[in-house]
Amino acid sequence: MTPAPIHIAGERLMLDPAGVLVWPARKLLVVADLHLEKGSAFAAGGRMLPPYDSRETLQRLALVLRRWRPARVVALGDSFHDAGGASRLPPVEAAALARMLGGAELVWVLGNHDPVAPDGLPGEAVEELAEAPFVFRHEARPGRVPPGEISGHFHPRATMPTRCGGVTRPCFLADAWRVMLPAFGAYTGGLDVADPAVAGLFPRGARAFLLGQERLFSLALAPSRARLPVA
Repeated sequence: MTPAPIHIAGERLMLDPAGVLVWPARKLLVVADLHLEKGSAFAAGGRMLPPYDSRETLQRLALVLRRWRPARVVALGDSFHDAGGASRLPPVEAAALARMLGGAELVWVLGNHDPVAPDGLPGEAVEELAEAPFVFRHEARPGRVPPGEISGHFHPRATMPTRCGGVTRPCFLADAWRVMLPAFGAYTGGLDVADPAVAGLFPRGARAFLLGQERLFSLALAPSRARLPVA
């Protein structure tokens, strides 16, 4: 795979086509919105889905961890689809998660789907993580932010025009101040980058990096007309 380098707040970051962000200088890997155990959460509500989402998501995560061998892993919230998701994680998957970390430090940033620390799993749970010059949080804050905000939550996706019609893919979104990660989970949907909830966070425009099989595809986005709340 061919990652794409970007520079924010004087630091070089790498965007991996698998959907993770890496800060090489700190050997830190960031992943957003795993939504583990979404299938079992839906099943409990009477909506039957194949119960393999956690397995597939963790298998994909294992590949990027082997590729980058990070010293720290930051999960940007909604790592589980609900507060009880960690307790429903099958023992085989829980053991695989502990094994694949291979001694790396794990930080769980809490999200709106998982507002409590995952029970019985390794790692530290925090509301947000500040490591200068970056702050890692689940949901981007509207208005002006100091350069260096890394977030998830919105599951951004963008459509790139081609000769055969538009191709829609999950994407990273980045400007000079912030980076928004795509959702990593196997059963996650997406929100179009033109939606005001997303576009309003990038009023001066942004660049979308659509996920491809081996590389990213860059697309410039025009400034948003969405009105931002006053900070």
